[in-house]
Amino acid sequence: MHLPRLLESIQSLDAPVFVLDSGSTDNTVSIAENFGASVLHHAFENHPKQWDYALKNFDIQTPWIICLDADQIVTPELKNHLSTFNDNDYKDVNGIYFNRKNFFKGQWIKHGGYSPFYLLKMIRFGVGYSDLNENMDHRFIVPGNTIIWKDGYILEENLKENNISFWIEKHNRYSDLVAQEEVERIQQIRLQTVKPHFWGSPDERTAWLKQLWWKMPRYVRPMIYFIYRMFFQLGILDGRTGVIFHFLQAFWFRLIVDVKIDELLQKQKPVKKTNSPLKFVCLFAILFAAFYFFNLFYIGITSPVNHYSHFLADHLNYIHWLRWTLLQSSAQILRWLGFAVITNEYDLLVAGHGIIQLAYDCLGLGVSSFFAAFVLAYPKKFKSKILFLIAGVLGIEGLNVIRFVLLALFWDKKHTGILDHHTIFNIFIYVIIAITLYFWVKRDNVLSNPNAAN
Repeated sequence: MHLPRLLESIQSLDAPVFVLDSGSTDNTVSIAENFGASVLHHAFENHPKQWDYALKNFDIQTPWIICLDADQIVTPELKNHLSTFNDNDYKDVNGIYFNRKNFFKGQWIKHGGYSPFYLLKMIRFGVGYSDLNENMDHRFIVPGNTIIWKDGYILEENLKENNISFWIEKHNRYSDLVAQEEVERIQQIRLQTVKPHFWGSPDERTAWLKQLWWKMPRYVRPMIYFIYRMFFQLGILDGRTGVIFHFLQAFWFRLIVDVKIDELLQKQKPVKKTNSPLKFVCLFAILFAAFYFFNLFYIGITSPVNHYSHFLADHLNYIHWLRWTLLQSSAQILRWLGFAVITNEYDLLVAGHGIIQLAYDCLGLGVSSFFAAFVLAYPKKFKSKILFLIAGVLGIEGLNVIRFVLLALFWDKKHTGILDHHTIFNIFIYVIIAITLYFWVKRDNVLSNPNAAN
């Protein structure tokens, strides 16, 4: 289905072509041979090992090699770069990044961190190699200098993924590889090859971000990543199809990976627990009451009634800061969506739609108090608690922003039923919190390697 598109896109370059087959039962081999390609066979284990086999076993005579997947196409702009390429102009370069456009169900995914997206696809032969320290996220590595062709696009579109069942089955298999890899990294038996560096090459920055990802609490990080992709990287602008892609790729796939990581860790000897359940329950109750009633007390002393404190209201009013952040975040998202929005200290108005008011019970302080009390009371390492607590509170307020956006566009005060939006939201949030806490606690119970605790 894909190979003819790729081979036709590079045919005019008149370059030697090598195709590695992993046991196809369709016409892949005959298609490749009809285009004059040299074909070898190697059973598939994972992508990095396939590329490693190809680089070591094909009879390559050229100083450079371009490494393409079958579902990719070389655009005319990139082909122009390649047809005029002169090795003498790149003597101090060992690798070239191409810019990729990724398609899902026929649509180019322009946002959510997917454009621009640079892949090291052209490497100096004998110098570059496949990174075998990755199970799934395969990449090539070259020592020395690399450059980026920002206008040299490859188009990547797997037509089989137009059937969502194929996409799910494929990524379910991929999740096995990623989960196994991360367990090995937890156990420190698999290391990164690429040097992590935020301001380095595209792959060095990816390596840095992966280290950050591995330190984040499982089950929470998929939600944070999805929110980040949708709103901070503007994935919501990709429309219905794009939102489906970002949800599946950023949240569903990574949540499945986290579940499978725990399944693998369950095979290890569990850590013996000696903590008293009664102690946890008492501490949780005390902390929840303290957080909840402190918020009520603080609202009282920062409101112009009895016991009002001008200093706290003007300089340390975290209630006001939180309300302002939620209002402005919601307003900005609505503006990105093309709506006219007006806000004041308490209200958000969308022209042609409705107005919502952010009262105290809209701020999520109750559910945040519950979440914080549980996390801090639970017997676990302090660093793990703090990371999980920060991620959880940010996730709660991120969902709160989504609620305000939807309310501003669709809520009709005239048709409120027995359950208002506060009740519905609180039920939804408490279910999410319960699921998240369950897996967080479960994860702690199955770890047997002391190095595995975050």
